[in-house]
Amino acid sequence: MYDKKIIEVFLEKQLQLFPEKVAENEQEAAEFLEDVCATVCKNKKEVIEYLEDAMDVSGLTEDEILSAEEVFDIGDGRYLIVEG
Repeated sequence: MYDKKIIEVFLEKQLQLFPEKVAENEQEAAEFLEDVCATVCKNKKEVIEYLEDAMDVSGLTEDEILSAEEVFDIGDGRYLIVEG
């Protein structure tokens, strides 16, 4: 479900959401993402729609939503949402 690029980005940026590392390697990262049912969105629009349903984002700009600590920019147009 989570490809290598997603796992690598999560490993690199996990401290933006958590106070300490939750995974040390790709296998641990993949297992963690599966355990918390992290969501992959194919574009910004999907991120905004998902977060509108999951949390109160009224009054936030698109940039504020996309820079939320739960949102990880994969760098290829996709985003990973991890609810910690």
